[in-house]
Amino acid sequence: MNEEIKKEDVDMEVDGDNAEVEIQLAKSGSSVKERKAKSVSDDEYDDDGQLTIDVYQSPDEIILESPIAGVRPEDVDVSITNESVTIKGKREHERRVRDDDYFYQECYWGRFSRSIILPQEVDAERSEAFIKNGVLTVRMPKLNRQRSKKLHVKSE
Repeated sequence: MNEEIKKEDVDMEVDGDNAEVEIQLAKSGSSVKERKAKSVSDDEYDDDGQLTIDVYQSPDEIILESPIAGVRPEDVDVSITNESVTIKGKREHERRVRDDDYFYQECYWGRFSRSIILPQEVDAERSEAFIKNGVLTVRMPKLNRQRSKKLHVKSE
């Protein structure tokens, strides 16, 4: 690890008690205030947080899982086509905390979204989504469309 600390790596407005903490965090590559959630209007999605996801398959389904702890089911919108899935929602902070009162702020609060192209066609009509123990699971049955079908020729 590089122990050299640049002046811009350290927040120079911290008081003397927090200066050592700031220096140690700068050495580790972290910052006291990792990211501030921006407030966004309902129709803006440019600055949304991005969900982390796992996508895997079983013989009959494609399954998407995403940890979304603290999000109510009514605050999540899952849209599926045969080729893609989009998840949008918001995580609201229960209490108001002044920026100056944070020591660390790494949790994302506000709007989030994620869209992916699926590796195989799915049946959007039969897909389902649920939240259990803070994990969103989307189960999408695979479509097994054959690209060509061999016809048997019969005599009349």
